[in-house]
Amino acid sequence: MRAPRGFRLHNAQSGAALAVRIMPRASQDEIADMMEDGRIKIRLTVDSTEGQANQALIKFLAKTLDITTSRIEILAGETKQDKLVVILGMDAATLQVRIEQLVNKN
Repeated sequence: MRAPRGFRLHNAQSGAALAVRIMPRASQDEIADMMEDGRIKIRLTVDSTEGQANQALIKFLAKTLDITTSRIEILAGETKQDKLVVILGMDAATLQVRIEQLVNKN
């Protein structure tokens, strides 16, 4: 039996990289879970068409992490549920603590 990978973020060149899985058409915007493979499951109320989910994800993360939207970039997965997001100007340890606090609140 394989041990779970666990939640661990990585430093990118200019910020912290965050792997997310978005779940569109939810009843509320929220960080739902830390998945065993290290991704963060985020529920969003918007539909996934025409880039709405990407913009909603950026706005949600900015509000949740109390940063500006200009500090958030989607590096990969713009048309997929699984995305790689970078939080500019934030180290992985700080982001990990913030995400864990938010997940533990729910």
